[in-house]
Amino acid sequence: RWGRRATLLAAHLAAAGLMAALAFTTHLALIAVLATLVGVAHSMPSPAFVAAIVDVVPEARRSRAFNLQFWAFNLGMAVASLLAGILAEASFTALFLVDAGATLAAAVVIALKVPETLTRRPALTPRAVAGRRPGLHTALTDRTFLVFVGLTFLLAVLTMQTSTIMPLAMREDGLRPSAYGLVVALGGALIVVGQLFVPRLIEPYRKSSVLAVSTGLMALGFGALTVADGLPLYLGAAVVWTVGQMLAAPPNAQINADLAPPELRARYQSVFYLTFPAASFVAPALGGLSLEHLGERHWLVVGALGLVAAAGHLLAGPRRERRVAALRAEAQRAGTVGSTR
Repeated sequence: RWGRRATLLAAHLAAAGLMAALAFTTHLALIAVLATLVGVAHSMPSPAFVAAIVDVVPEARRSRAFNLQFWAFNLGMAVASLLAGILAEASFTALFLVDAGATLAAAVVIALKVPETLTRRPALTPRAVAGRRPGLHTALTDRTFLVFVGLTFLLAVLTMQTSTIMPLAMREDGLRPSAYGLVVALGGALIVVGQLFVPRLIEPYRKSSVLAVSTGLMALGFGALTVADGLPLYLGAAVVWTVGQMLAAPPNAQINADLAPPELRARYQSVFYLTFPAASFVAPALGGLSLEHLGERHWLVVGALGLVAAAGHLLAGPRRERRVAALRAEAQRAGTVGSTR
């Protein structure tokens, strides 16, 4: 309803103000309120960014665009982690103020350089919703899309293992925190160095096949932690699952974009992005119990989830492709009708 540009501006300005307020807040209840509002503000840009990318990038180049976005995000995370560690040792107030300043700078760039990309037009929906205007209900009742969201949720649960359960397992194996940092840094370095080469590598293959292979690699990497008891094995496993993450990022984003009717891109994106915060809740909540009761066999369960997701992509792929082809044909017909008026 607001458009991409207005949503991005509102989110960045709100986040900058809230982070600045957190810098000088010491009351616990107020910190909790501000942190909650920061979470809301931080959840707004992602659907708007992706919807804007789909708006302006031709379909043939979207995989490369999403790949570049994933690369930039991970590069920013690596730089932010380094700066945050340095600033936190000096002053937490400075940490929050620098964060607020950087967010405000992003808002200024958006205000000066980012135009509105949303074109208002009749929605092209996969099926008519009797008595309803197409909207969030359409996304929440789109079975083909929801199957894809469910498979992405499983992928997100695997990804969250690195920041939730893996450090606990490494501690049980007698490894120091610096070893965990090295494993995480290796993954980040692989993405920064190699991610830009992924689109050319996967371009000849069907997206469902790429996702099945990538999720299978993640299952293999995390499953290997069943026998990991030293840093070399953890590093080797990290290479395997990181390659899986790198392969999964472009087709995962593009399929999500392809399944969304043009007028409903942002709403579909908002449902899709729920998978990651949901996984960040489920992974530590259930993963902690699993590690406590199953020990190293927890990683067999994680690996099995990855294999289920891989099989799901192979089974669901043909139906997704038919849906995407139908939406494209409908968009072409609508464009042809519009051009003759």
